[in-house]
Amino acid sequence: MSYIRPVFRHPGLPKNAVGFTRADYEGAISTLCAGCGHDSISGSIIQACYELSVEPHKIAKVSGIGCSSKTPTYFLGNSHGFNSVHGRMPSVTSGAYLANRDLKYIGISGDGDTASIGMGQFVHAIRRNLNMVYIVMNNGCYGLTKGQESATADIGSVTKKGEETKYPGIDLVGLALELNATFVARSFSGDKTQLIPLIKAALSHPGFALLDVISPCVTFNNNKGSTKSYEYVREYMKATGMVDFVPEEEEITVEYGEGESTTIELHDGSTLQLSKLNPNWDPSNRQSALQRIQEAKMMGDILTGLIYIDPETKDLHDMMGTVETPLNQLREDVLNPGMAALEKINQSFR
Repeated sequence: MSYIRPVFRHPGLPKNAVGFTRADYEGAISTLCAGCGHDSISGSIIQACYELSVEPHKIAKVSGIGCSSKTPTYFLGNSHGFNSVHGRMPSVTSGAYLANRDLKYIGISGDGDTASIGMGQFVHAIRRNLNMVYIVMNNGCYGLTKGQESATADIGSVTKKGEETKYPGIDLVGLALELNATFVARSFSGDKTQLIPLIKAALSHPGFALLDVISPCVTFNNNKGSTKSYEYVREYMKATGMVDFVPEEEEITVEYGEGESTTIELHDGSTLQLSKLNPNWDPSNRQSALQRIQEAKMMGDILTGLIYIDPETKDLHDMMGTVETPLNQLREDVLNPGMAALEKINQSFR
């Protein structure tokens, strides 16, 4: 069996604004379990990048270890990529971003890769406001090692083996809000209508953007007792509102029916159109977001959608005052400005 897609493409395929077809954003054929939610997320990433008209070579995808971290093979085959060690994806992304700020960085992780061995890395990526899209494919179990519960499994949920989770699950969305993340959203792998605009908005956000995506494991954690199963998520999913992303170059023609709506302009002129289902919810108010998360927990609901955004944020490069030119493009006269410049630096410390 071949896992390589055929090279032939129909010449009539539609192209985006930079001349690429959707097929140009695809990768190898997936070897994950049939029905895996991770494949739906990969498809959403492909569609979002195609619709945004991002040139594939302007994207870098970085991952750690786990089923989720295999997925970059299945999308953006013409982009830069690095598969790192378990839990260390944020460190690799930090180094790459400091070296070249011209790329868009998509970090792919799982609930084990982030909430267990990679927790410290996750926390400090938020603290530094690293300009990246951090996607957690969250299924509440370790799929590669045959279904043990992960740190995001909810207390009382039951594994496929019938074992009940004894410890409270780590809520990555709530944690990110407490740590002052500047873009926080949650979605469901089976809801591309919601997920694709969120990915597009996250790619346009000038700072750390968390997307916690509930992605049921069809093999090990899709049983009746699991709170990460398709059945449970579909029954208890509650959206904050309808989200639509409008690129800068497009005329804003989005219309909404009944209910309160709001518009948030991002740094590049792109626009987020939000139709709020809860009139008391304000996506630009951190306290409002924290309160809404806690209310959902008490009700046993899974809150999805754009939870919080700070469009006026400064990213890591802005805070450090680094050069805008990628390091591999700096000339020798800039890297070695001479003794006079060194003496001036030395004098500043005396």
